[in-house]
Amino acid sequence: MKIYASNLSFNTNDAELNELFSKFGNVESAKVITDRETGRSRGFGFVEMLSDEEGREAIKGLNNKEVEGRAMAVSIAKEKTERSNGGGGYSNNRGGGGSRW
Repeated sequence: MKIYASNLSFNTNDAELNELFSKFGNVESAKVITDRETGRSRGFGFVEMLSDEEGREAIKGLNNKEVEGRAMAVSIAKEKTERSNGGGGYSNNRGGGGSRW
């Protein structure tokens, strides 16, 4: 089961995330997501538990649990959706007869 954990302390690393969840069962992987440019934590991560039952127990036990002064939000991870390649809504087409501004 893949689990999404947010509102993590920016000091939390992969090993600490693994440790938090391993109290509820076997952790296959734990990854804190970091900024590509700075390498700093973005405050959320993903954990994969070997069994769905252990995953549900981890969610129940860790959701709203305060860790390093922050109440974690823990839920089943949603499938990643494809993003359109439009990016940001910029367009050369201004539509209709010119700008009034």
